[in-house]
Amino acid sequence: MILSRLIPSRPLLLAAAAGAAATLSFAPFGWWPLQFIVMAILFVQVDAAATVRQAALRGWAFSFGWSACGIWWLFVSMHRYGGLPAWMAAAAVVLLALALGAFAGVTMGAGRWLQQRGASRATMLLVALPALWMLAEWLRGWMFTGFPWVASGYAHTEGVLTGFAPVLGVYGIGWLAALLAGCLVLRGRRAIAVAIVVVAAGLGLRQVAWTEAHGNPVSVRLVQGNVPQEFKFAHEQVQAALDMYQRMITETPADLIATPETALPMLAHRLPAGYLPALQQFATQSGSHVVLGVPVSDGHDSYANSALGLAPQSQAAQSTQSAPLYRYDKHHLVPFGEFIPPGARWFVQMMNIPLGDFTRGRAVQPAFAVRDQQVLPNICYEDLFGEEIAVQLADAWHAGKLPATILLNMSNIAWFGDTIALPQHLQISRMRSLETGRPMLRATNTGVTAIIDQRGTVLAQLPAYQRATLAARVQGMQGWTPYMLAGNVTIVTLAVGLLLAAWLSTRRASVSGAVKTR
Repeated sequence: MILSRLIPSRPLLLAAAAGAAATLSFAPFGWWPLQFIVMAILFVQVDAAATVRQAALRGWAFSFGWSACGIWWLFVSMHRYGGLPAWMAAAAVVLLALALGAFAGVTMGAGRWLQQRGASRATMLLVALPALWMLAEWLRGWMFTGFPWVASGYAHTEGVLTGFAPVLGVYGIGWLAALLAGCLVLRGRRAIAVAIVVVAAGLGLRQVAWTEAHGNPVSVRLVQGNVPQEFKFAHEQVQAALDMYQRMITETPADLIATPETALPMLAHRLPAGYLPALQQFATQSGSHVVLGVPVSDGHDSYANSALGLAPQSQAAQSTQSAPLYRYDKHHLVPFGEFIPPGARWFVQMMNIPLGDFTRGRAVQPAFAVRDQQVLPNICYEDLFGEEIAVQLADAWHAGKLPATILLNMSNIAWFGDTIALPQHLQISRMRSLETGRPMLRATNTGVTAIIDQRGTVLAQLPAYQRATLAARVQGMQGWTPYMLAGNVTIVTLAVGLLLAAWLSTRRASVSGAVKTR
């Protein structure tokens, strides 16, 4: 009797297995149509649930399987590099997946609740459940600083839904994926008609050029240092890394040369005397603009995960020895890795994470001027939050200034080893290009260093885990996309409106039922 309570029932196992299979819809596998099928399995289970609690548990199990298999690589960072015992690192991944699954659990339970109060099956499958799924993903990417990795929309950087990215963003694509899953379950003429409209609109939107070329292309060199994570902050290896990056930066001029996040693994003011002046001299003599990943201290135990930009100096600036230094500070920090949540210091102290409590940069920061282009950095985890990049672009637009024409992601995800985290992160950057209509440059430590155009196409990339430099010419883009100006407001408002309509339909159904019984 006790054992039967402990072992999950078959519907929960099926839900968890379906959620786990969704991992195959993302990079590096790219089986995006599979996502419609596994989500349809979830909706069938919710539709068949006898109670709200049963539907909620099935949604929770589905999202748990989705999260656990999608982000299992966190085990690598906590165990191999953080030094946590294997059992504790595995338990942490499981607990995180359970916490992330709760969002879908609550919303799927809410869908069953609406059906119990009179919502038709078509209303539930085509209106309520897709909107609730989208809200679950949006809340997961927002609450408690957010963790939107493997949000369903990221699977669709290819395929029939890609065209919606500049309009509705990644969460809007997730809503449409859920809507197509509802069509698979409902079938019938109405469902077929909805599916045809969605697919046709998506294919049509792919033909729209939301942005246009700005200025002349710039020459770009992206440096991939391939410094092993276990040696990155080792005292005896720091000088070797500094020398290596200096050689790679100065070997050939370019309009823009960028290094990965924390490529220089020590506070900027502690760099060897003459290190930054030597790079500044190279920038001035060669006409290059150099962006360095380096932590910067503002004193009083305050330091930021920063990008420093060195631009060519004029003769007047050289005579006053005042370098025109650009600085971008990471705004969206990683919980446990870059800031310590309240009450979690004991857990963070168990891991070997250097520089683990950064100060937060401003939400809106200026771009770095490079020839005709404006280059806006984001650091590693920040490019998961498309709405925050959109805010920076829209702020410049509303101020009457030229928004950034090129995006630059500087990352070090060597923390996760040679796992699916690398191609997943590349796919996330592709979505940011689709949403904003701008190219994205990725300068990473171990991969994937790449150049992505404004349509989310990878134009060039370096093999992972190789020391190399990626050189190309990149065309900046100007103009706006609907998502750039509205962010997630459009899709959240739409989802709330659909749920209100679904709830009102239950009210009408109950009134109609009461009239018939008289």
